[in-house]
Amino acid sequence: MLKIILISLALIVIGFVIVVAMQPSEFRVARSTTISAPPSAVFAQVNDFHKWEAWNPWGKIDPAMKPNYEGAPAGTGAIYTWAGNNEVGEGRMTITESRPSDLIRIKLEFFKPFAGNSIAEFTFKPEKDQTMVTWSMAGENNFMAKAIHLFMNMDKMIGGQFEKGLADMKSVVEASVKQ
Repeated sequence: MLKIILISLALIVIGFVIVVAMQPSEFRVARSTTISAPPSAVFAQVNDFHKWEAWNPWGKIDPAMKPNYEGAPAGTGAIYTWAGNNEVGEGRMTITESRPSDLIRIKLEFFKPFAGNSIAEFTFKPEKDQTMVTWSMAGENNFMAKAIHLFMNMDKMIGGQFEKGLADMKSVVEASVKQ
């Protein structure tokens, strides 16, 4: 009987490892919104980490989160580090590319609760008197991340936060343009 239990357990573990190994090795999450403002006004909200406090959805999850700013005040070389609760974790963002009113690329380094690296991008497309802004994040899934994604939907989890952040950014930018 013990032999059957051990063989069954081994088959379950092997099956789980195979299922995890077959999961995608990369992920990408993206959300977009249209803001009634020129690309330069929307770009300014993203290009300066100091302005993120008004719309960063993770800052609202943990109001006690400790931010720190390093490097350039804005644009390429600007660095934002944070340390928060288990929901927001700890990490660093560095703007690696900043093309006015077009693109901002950010290197994301996560330290806690799980280590990982990703790339976030914001693109800004003019549409008449509005701007279509897209917030995306892409990265690679190691074995552990693949296993976690079997139980947690990354697109819904991160995408939902992107939607909240973009909605708040829209409110902030549109209110500042009206003044």
